[in-house]
Amino acid sequence: MKTNYLKIGLLSIGFGLLLLGSCKEEAYEIPKAKDGLQNDIIKRSLGPNVVGATIDFAYAAAILPDQGKLTSIAVEASIAGDEGTVLENKSYYTISTGADVGVVVGDPATVNGNSTEVKFTKDTSASTLRYSYKIPAAAKGKSVTFTFRARSSNGQEIALKTEAYAIRNMDMALDLIGKDGAACFFSVADLKWYTATEAAANPDKIDLIYLYRPLPTVTYAHSLVAPTTDASYLPSFTLPVGLTNKTKIVKAWTVRDQQLARLQYSVFVDDVDLKDKSFIDAPDFAINLKAESGLWLQTADGKYNAYVFVNSVNNTTKEMKISVKRLQVK
Repeated sequence: MKTNYLKIGLLSIGFGLLLLGSCKEEAYEIPKAKDGLQNDIIKRSLGPNVVGATIDFAYAAAILPDQGKLTSIAVEASIAGDEGTVLENKSYYTISTGADVGVVVGDPATVNGNSTEVKFTKDTSASTLRYSYKIPAAAKGKSVTFTFRARSSNGQEIALKTEAYAIRNMDMALDLIGKDGAACFFSVADLKWYTATEAAANPDKIDLIYLYRPLPTVTYAHSLVAPTTDASYLPSFTLPVGLTNKTKIVKAWTVRDQQLARLQYSVFVDDVDLKDKSFIDAPDFAINLKAESGLWLQTADGKYNAYVFVNSVNNTTKEMKISVKRLQVK
């Protein structure tokens, strides 16, 4: 028995030494940079690609210092971007705190048709530029691609083409302010608020009415109701003649679309969400709405489905700020 224990002990020591030998750390070596001009790209934006929003990229290019310097970076979109499309002339790096720091490396970008270019004025062999593409109405329902190019002083040129990005069919409108007693009539078709006079002149366009009522017996507060709702949901309110749209409304307390909210949420309402939303037995009112709440709605003619996000409410000024995604479904 003693002999067996001894053998086992020796085997264990030997196996341990073998493991130690096999786990020995290898010395770290800095990867050797490749010859020639190199490039890479990262898409920085998230969520559905909607007209009026942006698609954001970071494009990096580099070449060994003894082989040359960067002379220009350019990007060409298959569909020209809207006003606000920009290729920055700053190269960004991240410091220890996580903050991004930009350093000017070239002249402001020049635009020629679908192409935007930055020409370098700094002596640099590596740079990362940011590109923001403002989605135009012309791209709605289509796909857009981007081709990034870099050039170096030794005459080299390199290009990188992105995948195709589908642009959604829905529309988006941000920060629309309704005011009780003033511009409190909302049109989904026009994505705007109307006054009572304007609503009376365009009765078929009015889908929602905003009211603020600090009632003592009922929790009403900030509310959005259809013109056809019961009179009890229109307290102390005179409805203009001719408003007859029975809008279907479904509360959505937990849907906080990031593109509408522009807050920390990672939730996105997309075309399919609007298209497939059911409004069976939906009421025509939504009372006591809070900031960061929302609602789904369908217009009386069934032409539009929409999602409305409440950005903020103000008891003093009797105002509600909303942002909207809308899809034509009929």
